[in-house]
Amino acid sequence: MNSFLPSIPAEGWANLRRLYPIYTALSHEFSIENERCLALEEAIQIPPAETIAEAEKWFSEMDQKIEIQHLRQFTQTSRQINEAVLRDLLFHNLDKKQRSQGDRDKIDFLLVQIFSEHAPENADETAVNLQAVGKVLEAVLGTIEFKPADFLRELDDLFEESRQYKTLKSLFTARIIERGRQIKDSCGDAFYEPLTLAAFARFGFLMRRTFFRLMHQDLTVILDGLRELESKGVTALDCRKAQFSAEEPINRLRMICQSWKVMFQAEYSAGQPLCILVDLRTAVEQALKQSAGASKVKMAAAVARGSADGREFEVRAASTTANADFAGKR
Repeated sequence: MNSFLPSIPAEGWANLRRLYPIYTALSHEFSIENERCLALEEAIQIPPAETIAEAEKWFSEMDQKIEIQHLRQFTQTSRQINEAVLRDLLFHNLDKKQRSQGDRDKIDFLLVQIFSEHAPENADETAVNLQAVGKVLEAVLGTIEFKPADFLRELDDLFEESRQYKTLKSLFTARIIERGRQIKDSCGDAFYEPLTLAAFARFGFLMRRTFFRLMHQDLTVILDGLRELESKGVTALDCRKAQFSAEEPINRLRMICQSWKVMFQAEYSAGQPLCILVDLRTAVEQALKQSAGASKVKMAAAVARGSADGREFEVRAASTTANADFAGKR
């Protein structure tokens, strides 16, 4: 099925040796406990079967500890990562005799990442069609036979629906990611067929762009809102719903948002950080409404005071006139 999968044990062993420093760096990055693998550190060129088994056991244990969010962030931020490493990681996960759901998600992500290395920036969505994605991924998936399938229509319909949502909150409420996962689940073992892998890579790539666009839009709304609140003398917000304090300083919120711009380059699934972002936007918008309401109350009070002051002046003026008239009559 996959033309790039090794045909001899020596190729598989070479791949494990190349991935060993990558896994070691990844485990250090996320403080994942792991023992050294002497079989891989000794750099044996043609190892006996027991040495290969020892190395495979080490990788198997590490794969259970490394979650998709670790792989996603590391591959998008580490300088050690290039397309060759991405291919090695893809081969490692595809070549397993038994694949878990976690393995499936890693394979899906890695294909998206490999395609992203070749996709033109700001390419029109119509240009990112299945044939274009398949052409890029043929180098790792082999020849792809394009044929009608129910899941293809379901993915297209789901992506078209996602385009109508203008905020992350609305996208989450529609459960686009969860529904995409349900389609993936329904494919079963057919998910690992070249056509299916390419189709989900395309869907993942397009959804990633959607998430990035909405994330930056939400961050812009939040930062603009914080500036407006500061201009009105507000210095802190109640952000408990977003897992911050009841009086979170605006300066700190601004710094957090700036750091998120970097972090969200590597996190586009509907995870906790994005939920916090959605809740923070809600908190800022509520604060703006409260501020606007308070301003209206103050304005109404000022008008009322002005009217009262005017009436008082008129009474006094009348009294003065009356006094003058009275004085004149006297």
